[in-house]
Amino acid sequence: MRSILWLIAVVCIIVWLLGFFNIVEGLGTSNLIHILLVLAVIAILYSIIRGR
Repeated sequence: MRSILWLIAVVCIIVWLLGFFNIVEGLGTSNLIHILLVLAVIAILYSIIRGR
């Protein structure tokens, strides 16, 4: 389960960065990607705090 959370977090961050720097048009401009990014960061922090 942990590796799936890391994979989702990394994918969300990459998609957000692509949209943020306008490398790919249309990505990162909706509110959904920002919500997913926050969830990804929370998943990473949760995993780090749990010590895994």
